[in-house]
Amino acid sequence: MEFRLSSFRRTRFTAGALARGLIATALVAAIGWSGALYAANQSVQGAKKTDDSGFDGDAPTAILIEASSGSVLFEKNADELRAPSSMMKLMTAEVVFNAIKKGDIKLTDEYRISENAWRKGGAPSGGSTMFAAINSKVTVDDLLHGAIIQSGNDACIALAEAMAGSERIFAADFMTKRARELGLTKSTFGNSNGLPDPANKMTVRELGILARHIILDFPEFYKLFGEKEYTWNKIRQPNRNPLLNSMEGADGLKTGYTKEGGYGMVGSAVQNGTRLIVVINGLEDPDDRATEAKKMLEWGFRNFETRTLIAADQPVGYAKVFGGESRSVKLVAKTPVKVMVHKNGSDKLIARVIYNGPVRAPVEAGQKVGLVRVWRSGNIAVETPVYAADAIGTGSTVRRAIDGASELVIGMFRAGAEKL
Repeated sequence: MEFRLSSFRRTRFTAGALARGLIATALVAAIGWSGALYAANQSVQGAKKTDDSGFDGDAPTAILIEASSGSVLFEKNADELRAPSSMMKLMTAEVVFNAIKKGDIKLTDEYRISENAWRKGGAPSGGSTMFAAINSKVTVDDLLHGAIIQSGNDACIALAEAMAGSERIFAADFMTKRARELGLTKSTFGNSNGLPDPANKMTVRELGILARHIILDFPEFYKLFGEKEYTWNKIRQPNRNPLLNSMEGADGLKTGYTKEGGYGMVGSAVQNGTRLIVVINGLEDPDDRATEAKKMLEWGFRNFETRTLIAADQPVGYAKVFGGESRSVKLVAKTPVKVMVHKNGSDKLIARVIYNGPVRAPVEAGQKVGLVRVWRSGNIAVETPVYAADAIGTGSTVRRAIDGASELVIGMFRAGAEKL
């Protein structure tokens, strides 16, 4: 297998070395029908607090992501659970966006502002609100404007109560369920708006994943995050995102503050065709929040560029097949595997194919088998699914018997090794 990655020679990762690494991982990964998972270089998967360039943010938790590939440019305590405050409204917004997309609700549907929504999230609450009048009916479209632009807690509560019957049910059965569908495995929710609740916990990594999903999958709704003001009930309120007026190309997403979580922000900007997403949380001052987010985005735009590591449909390795007419199946990525690298060429890249295996025959062409994971200078930079390039039919009885015996021996060997 040959990889033509001449453009990556200056990253200290030759084409030949990359090819050997992927093949070796594909072979070692098939370690038994028990479904054990092999991940190369597990020792380098932990988040580093500083980048190899010497950059270190001031926020307690932070992550910087390139939106198109999902490549992580910088991370600091990115998997630490903290109160997300109003940044959690992104999850409520996504639930509503998805319901509209599926046809379950419409933008023109009208929801009543209950006394509960008015007292807990409206004018009497003293928090961020769209100032919706008690018992008034407001369209889903206007409630989204209120929740996103004005950070209205009343808007979120009204949406939750109308869709689920109560805010608590919405948090448990709508937000949490949807989060798991999106791969947000750590996030938990106690309400719809991020007001203080012990159950409200998210990591900056999962906030970044959520923001990227909204940007890529709901472009028609994402534009709401860039609107600079909105008027409801004759009260005009500006968007609370300071990046919109201070940084070129900034168009989202959400700020947040509670005493428990500190000051945080999910921000995004586009420059020269590249979109970056920054998430920070835990700062003690709102000015520091704005400064830190802008500094990280500018650092990313200034120091990184996108390179294609593996072209679409280019072979990236092989997976072992159990009981098939062929003993292995070629793996490809359906989309190009791209990664952001330092312009100065200081990165060291490691790529590995990871899958549960061996894969049981029959295997369909296009069947998802695993993923290719790329590390850049010790941090996971990008993960992309890989698929079977060809169909592999079921092998003969003899072939299946041989594979079964082989896997039995491997299983016994592994069990013995684990006891040592």
